This record gives sequence, structure tokens and C-alpha cells, in this order.
Amino acid sequence: MIITCPWCGPRDLREFTYRGDGTITRPDIDSENVDLAASFVFDRENPAGDHLEIWHHGGGCRSHVLVKRNTLTHKIITCGPLGPFSKNGAKA
Repeated sequence: MIITCPWCGPRDLREFTYRGDGTITRPDIDSENVDLAASFVFDRENPAGDHLEIWHHGGGCRSHVLVKRNTLTHKIITCGPLGPFSKNGAKA
């Protein structure tokens, strides 16, 4: 599988590490709601089809990449920057 890093270009999957679901919202760090925190850590969907994921380019520029991938075919649909340096400020 080839992932196109927004900064380094097309790279082999072996340079990346899967970091998680790109669609979930993390709970407020100051929240004392244990159930909400437990749900964030343990409750995950297993979608079939197009899905947003966060990948870390540890074997390259060490940036995080927001990847839209089809979980049935593993086809990469889009790749884009994630975080404060992205043009649209994309956050997961």
C-alpha cells in the first residue's frame, strides 16, 4: 500500500504507523466523566467502506497524515496534512 505524505510524496506503508480513527472526538481533558473517557478508549466502530484514519510518518518527516481509505479494498482515496500546519487546520 502506498500512502502519499503531503510533505514527502508517495511512500511505502512500512514508513507509517496507524495512529487511530480520524472520525472520533476526544473528550475534554478536564472532564471528570469516567464513562466518557472509557468510551473514548475502548468503544470503536469497525466500518466497512470509506473511513478517515490518522497515520504517523515515523520513517520520514514524522508528521501525522489524515488518510481516507476504503477498509474493504485498502484503496487510499485521499491523504492530507493534519494539525496546526495544515491549510484547513484539520483535526481528528
